[in-house]
Amino acid sequence: MRITDDRYCRDRLRFDLALRLIGHEARTHTIRTWTGLTEDRVRKLYRTYLAEHPGEYVARRRGKSPQRCSYFLRSPRVQQEAAVLAGLFCMVGIVSRESRLDPRALSVAQGELLCIAYEMYLALVAAPRISFEHAAFLVIALARGDELALRHCAECGALTIADCYTLRASACSACAGPARGPLSCAPALPGRRARDLPAAARGTPAPAQLGPIDRD
Repeated sequence: MRITDDRYCRDRLRFDLALRLIGHEARTHTIRTWTGLTEDRVRKLYRTYLAEHPGEYVARRRGKSPQRCSYFLRSPRVQQEAAVLAGLFCMVGIVSRESRLDPRALSVAQGELLCIAYEMYLALVAAPRISFEHAAFLVIALARGDELALRHCAECGALTIADCYTLRASACSACAGPARGPLSCAPALPGRRARDLPAAARGTPAPAQLGPIDRD
């Protein structure tokens, strides 16, 4: 009986996370990666979710997930937002120096932490430019550490995203050059404010098994 209960709880956590990812418009491949569910199961959940919530439109993204780390360095604005998001990853504990994320064996708890960090990012940044798909890729890129790295600005000490292959001293977007306006002034991604998220993405609580947030 205990084995059955444990299996039910694990499946329920996977389904809850999958619905949360669907609410963030994650692609099927991304949902499979973070939940361990099959492609067929993800599609059935998507159809059921839409049928039960006819008033909440959730776009279904097609094509390949982001693969280019250069996206996060394309402009001072995006680099600044990526640094904010990376700092939130560190705060919730999905990115840390003590333990390295294994992209081949992601857990449901790690997926919940990813959602928590991204939802905090949406709440903090008035006009976010980084989609959930790019946020999920940023976690993997930082875990690999072969192209992107977290460093401190040589001028002000702020956390910043840096190219691993650059020979220049790391500098945040504010110290590297003139800013492109504060974080609240850039064009927003349509419909991606935290208050506009579908119920599955907005209201799913973090599992109790996650434990306290490491703020070091």
